[in-house]
Amino acid sequence: MIELKNVSKHFASNKVLIDVSMTIPSGEPVAIIGPNGAGKTTLFSLISGFISPSSGEVLFDGKAIPHSEQFGKLAVLPQDAQLDPRFTIEKQLAFFSKLQGFTKSEGIAEVSRVLGLVGLLEHKTKKPQELSHGMRKRACIAQSLIGNPSFVLLDEATAGLDPVHAKEVRELIASLSKDITFILSSHDLAELERLCQRVFVFEAGSLKQYSGDGDTTSQAYLTLRLKQDLDNLDNVIAELNGLRNLKVTQSREYLIEYDASVTDFDIQLLQCLHQQSIAYQQIYNGKTLENQLFD
Repeated sequence: MIELKNVSKHFASNKVLIDVSMTIPSGEPVAIIGPNGAGKTTLFSLISGFISPSSGEVLFDGKAIPHSEQFGKLAVLPQDAQLDPRFTIEKQLAFFSKLQGFTKSEGIAEVSRVLGLVGLLEHKTKKPQELSHGMRKRACIAQSLIGNPSFVLLDEATAGLDPVHAKEVRELIASLSKDITFILSSHDLAELERLCQRVFVFEAGSLKQYSGDGDTTSQAYLTLRLKQDLDNLDNVIAELNGLRNLKVTQSREYLIEYDASVTDFDIQLLQCLHQQSIAYQQIYNGKTLENQLFD
């Protein structure tokens, strides 16, 4: 578990983080979001032990970071992580294994293990320039998995990737999440929505935490995206049993609030849309992450 207790970080007169307290238990992936300059990179540096807080405590399993027991249990992959074009993937990862204390034979086995996890074992003798952009990113993620850490910090894991390669990286993270707690920093809310149930939002160095819908059990939400704008959707669904409120969140997107005790509300909605010949693009159970954070 990672804990921050009343952590502040100043660089001269610049206050980057202000009295931040948060807990990240092991388990499901966690998202860190916020605009540029919100303090995300500084937070990663504090958790990694690269820098120390100006005040407060950063703890890993109850002990102040950095400490010897943290070694090998927490890994960081910066956004601009690069592979050396002069060496094969296998040779580079073997070098990083050696830095972590593996013997030569142990390092060879560990390199095979992590490359197998990211689906690159058959490409181990290739140099970075022989791999696609997405494969190079997966190789970098393999580097962060050396030593079987319990927490891995990924900064903008899919930045610069095309949709196909970004999907590959998301699927990789999801597949590894049963054994590793990923802490993800990204500007892509749609990406985080696919991966994370818990989100920490930073604004001007301060923390606003969101976890789950946070709504009472008496209300529930559906997000409806239509294929075209409809001015009178409120009138169309007005008679649905359990309807509480309808809100337009953006063009062709509607947030529908209903009574959670009405368990067939989604079926009612689908039947109503069908009867009125209204074409929809997507129905999302709950609020989108964007609406959860900024509604």
